[in-house]
Amino acid sequence: MESRRPTYGGQAVIEGVMIRGQNNVTVSVRAPFGNISTRTRPLNNFFTGSLRKIPLIRGIIALIETLYIGMDSLSYSAKIAESSEIEKEPLSHDEKSNRISIAITIIFSTVLAIGLFFILPLLASKPFEYMTGSALISNIAEGIIRLVVFIIYIVVIGFMSDIQRVYMYHGAEHMTVHAQENKNPLTISNISSYPTAHPRCGTAFLLNVMLIAIVVFSLIPREPFSWLILSRIILIPLIASLSYEMIRISSIYSHNTIIKYMMAPSLWLQKLTTKKPTNDQIEVAIAAMEASIKYDAER
Repeated sequence: MESRRPTYGGQAVIEGVMIRGQNNVTVSVRAPFGNISTRTRPLNNFFTGSLRKIPLIRGIIALIETLYIGMDSLSYSAKIAESSEIEKEPLSHDEKSNRISIAITIIFSTVLAIGLFFILPLLASKPFEYMTGSALISNIAEGIIRLVVFIIYIVVIGFMSDIQRVYMYHGAEHMTVHAQENKNPLTISNISSYPTAHPRCGTAFLLNVMLIAIVVFSLIPREPFSWLILSRIILIPLIASLSYEMIRISSIYSHNTIIKYMMAPSLWLQKLTTKKPTNDQIEVAIAAMEASIKYDAER
């Protein structure tokens, strides 16, 4: 039986694409002068060690990794996209200062996300307690409100021109990953034939988080209120881990009919978070993927 190719994934950044390889993270960005600036760095052993093989624990590791390398890649892409000179080498900047900046951004973003997608739906579901007297119905209503808020958020930011370009790079990243997984040469013509949606997508992960949260939180009593709020925070790692495991299973058994039906909502939702890229954008995704594959092959 033919072995599967090593798994590559990534995300869109400002005017570019980040690819997470087996042992590295590579970012390619289209600079203002038209050249492509690429930076490849080794992954920290914490993200590739033995803990990454333990079910549930690996989901938490993956979440931490996504937050850190995602913010770091965005920071790098912003500097390249805003630079006024052609970059021949990766930008040099104070690493300690950069880590502090990334940490602050992660904390701020996490607090904002918890407030918007967990605390706000909880507060909005309080009237259902008085109307129905049922903790189960109130918790389910909270989950539905959370899902609606999530979709509205995606739709609203999608009207921003900068975000639309990020969504195009998101599509380029997915299409390039499809080509790599199918062992097709990484050319613009080959990649252009693939869909912009992909089962192993951050959008799919977040949708799973929303749906799993409905099940998990439905088991939580609505009193006392302090515990109710605390539960929405401390159970996030568990929910994220369960979502990660579901994404892994969906990826491994993606050709199974039942799995295909289960993945359908997330693939549909990606119609909102991905758009058809231009050839220039696909070229950037190719640069990132090729650099990441080359790095892994040399290690």
